Amino acid sequence: MKLELIDYLIIAIYFVFVIGIGFLLKRQVKSANDFLMSNRSIPLWITSLAFISANLGAQEVLGMAANGAKYGLYTAHYYWLGAALAMIFLGVFMMPFYYGSKARSVPEYLKLRFDEKTRTFNALSFAAMTVFSSGVSLYALAMLMDVILGWNFDLSIWVAAAVVFVYIFMGGLTSAVYNEVLQFFLIVLGIAPLVFIGLYKIGGWEGIVANVADYKLHMWKGLDDPSHNPMGIDAFSMVFGLGFVLAFGYWCTDFLVVQRAMISKNLTDAQRTPIIAAIPKILMPAIVILPGIIILALQNKFPGYDLPVNANGDTNYNMVLPILLQKLYPNGILGVGITALIASFMSGMAGNVTAFNTVWTFDIYQSHIKKNASEKHYYYVGKIATIAGILISIMTAYVARGFNNIMDLLQLVFSFVNAPLFATFFLGMFWKRTTGHGAFWGLLAGTATATITHGLTVAEGKGGWIANTHEYFSGTSQAFNIAWISFLVCVAVTILISLFTKPKPDEELVGLVYSLTPKQTDSNKIWYKNPLWMGVAVLIVTLMFNIIFF
Repeated sequence: MKLELIDYLIIAIYFVFVIGIGFLLKRQVKSANDFLMSNRSIPLWITSLAFISANLGAQEVLGMAANGAKYGLYTAHYYWLGAALAMIFLGVFMMPFYYGSKARSVPEYLKLRFDEKTRTFNALSFAAMTVFSSGVSLYALAMLMDVILGWNFDLSIWVAAAVVFVYIFMGGLTSAVYNEVLQFFLIVLGIAPLVFIGLYKIGGWEGIVANVADYKLHMWKGLDDPSHNPMGIDAFSMVFGLGFVLAFGYWCTDFLVVQRAMISKNLTDAQRTPIIAAIPKILMPAIVILPGIIILALQNKFPGYDLPVNANGDTNYNMVLPILLQKLYPNGILGVGITALIASFMSGMAGNVTAFNTVWTFDIYQSHIKKNASEKHYYYVGKIATIAGILISIMTAYVARGFNNIMDLLQLVFSFVNAPLFATFFLGMFWKRTTGHGAFWGLLAGTATATITHGLTVAEGKGGWIANTHEYFSGTSQAFNIAWISFLVCVAVTILISLFTKPKPDEELVGLVYSLTPKQTDSNKIWYKNPLWMGVAVLIVTLMFNIIFF
């Protein structure tokens, strides 16, 4: 792919702009609270867009397009089953606990609800997951630069990481959040024309129906048996594994996204943040999944749209968007498209690094290394954690090169960490008898079960490092099944141990457990400002999409 001067100019302007935001906000960042939590002063429309943009990283944009080509419309389950309901549940039921408890992070809530060891276990596992996910974003951009611009892969990693480092190091979480809003619009504006051009070239939706296999144009039709759909998943694994365990585990407990709601100005805004974010979320398949389906139609009708194979001889689905950009965009618009992908990388990596430095500073360093230091001291610790997060991300970027689908890799990581964590949160918030010992050993058992299950099963050549007792049709199927198995084990172990250990007294659980927390009445008389009714409206639209594309 050959870029002209106008394309490079657009990319350069973007880099200058994001770094400039960091320098402009530097003067407002004077304490650890400013650097790591934005002093809980961010407006609702900013937190809502940052909430969705923090999830709209390179692995989402490239990975969902890859899934669109690999699995077809079944990929939309990540949005219409695996996102909307969980985001609404977070806003209506869980944000009052997070925000009302004044916890600075998700692990800190676990400390308040359970005990220090449960907090530490979650903090360590989450810190590892964030830098790993950040590394995946870094890999995605470096691969993109290598293929499209011909940049050296290693050089791309270090240059891109340096840009992210500068604007986070200067402006902290506030800089990351405002850049995420900019990146959201860039991603939409940079990729939406690609969808329109592709649809025009193929002849609209009729052209897709005529040129794409029918089994890839449905969401529910082939879920009666794993062999009847390209994902290799049955209805139970899809609904329980993705729709409940992984969806609620990610959107309701992952500090990367929850942090964007926690920095709102007040509780009402914190509740609305994920629900407002759910509106663009349910529309995102048109931007991130449809390109993968379009390329299938183009392959059937025109030459030159075939996907390359990786070193293992597998189809490299991650190249869907780069190939479409190369084939469909003229110069100028091509620069905007490339900038959109760069923005998606920036958004994903920056979100993970800012979550990592907060958890490291408050939940690991302050809790176990130096408890009563000054705000200035923790401010500098947060900055050092930022450096460490970037460097570890660079190292983990190379791990991602062994997977032919980024989303499969991420779903596997989430099934190890988020699935058992949601079980712990769900019991902790809605069953006051849950104890700290039960939560800790349940988490440990759930994570160990996920690890062992992965070691005993194989999907696309991955896993089975203990023994090959079962083979799944796809990495996605493996991840979904690992999720629900580890969830159930965590629930069982947590309940069993809680019944034989002493719970906290009721007075210590007020504001932390649903049955012991005074119910709030929303003062907003207008329905569309009430979090519950906003959520119901979003769910109705989501249900309509599921019916239309059944």
